[in-house]
Amino acid sequence: MSSSISAMPAIPQYVSIIKDEDSSANKWEKTSVSTQQAVAAFKQDAATIKTPEQLLKNYKALKVVLGAYGMSSAIGETAVIQKLMTQDPTSSTSLAQTSGNSSWKAFANAFSDWTTSPLSSPDTVQSITQSYLTNSYEDSLQTETPGLGDALYFTRTATTDMTLANVMSDPKLLKVAEVVSGFDTTQFGALDYDQQVRLLGSKLDMSKLSTTKGIQQFAQQYLALLQIHPTATTTPASMLTLYGGDGSTTDILSLFTGNSSSDSSSSLYSALL
Repeated sequence: MSSSISAMPAIPQYVSIIKDEDSSANKWEKTSVSTQQAVAAFKQDAATIKTPEQLLKNYKALKVVLGAYGMSSAIGETAVIQKLMTQDPTSSTSLAQTSGNSSWKAFANAFSDWTTSPLSSPDTVQSITQSYLTNSYEDSLQTETPGLGDALYFTRTATTDMTLANVMSDPKLLKVAEVVSGFDTTQFGALDYDQQVRLLGSKLDMSKLSTTKGIQQFAQQYLALLQIHPTATTTPASMLTLYGGDGSTTDILSLFTGNSSSDSSSSLYSALL
């Protein structure tokens, strides 16, 4: 079901939604029957789930829990989920630690101790429900307006004290950072981790994310770039280009650094904002 403002361009939608995303998500829920049914089923069964095994066997409840942690794609990976719920997440050898994935760590921290069921608290159930709803809302927006869901996720997840390591550990944060930093996400993803850290570290100015306003401006830059270049280039970039060593001053990044030899790109970005 489409949102009420889906016909608007991405940036105006973004500006409108960030004023109160929870309210927008709750309004959207009323238009999504499947989401309503998922939430109702989860709330009904939550208190009866006492062990990791019971959660794994309750597909409807598991769908909401994983969705709340941005792990919907892992719903079929029973072995992974089992380990995250039964290993000590603080152990250096645990899957939560070795994965380097912030969502997996957060899920493990919340669901690794079943001395008392994590779902026994009404406040926890409500928190999971709201997170699931928000993530589902953003996924819906992402489908309707590519980039919008990611921009909203970036805005509510990024923190003013986060580090490059924090960005690298979250696939959605990383994708936004890649685009704003001037990288093709497909080609960047083909590099190994150390190469990614080295490249992104040389381009990404974390000081620009040190304020709430800066984070919002960064998210809007991402949306503006997707409007300017809605599809990935079909010409493979060389490593020299990725490192910014091709001598060009008219790449995507120059739109926001002021290094472009042409004023037209800057004017287009200003118009988009």
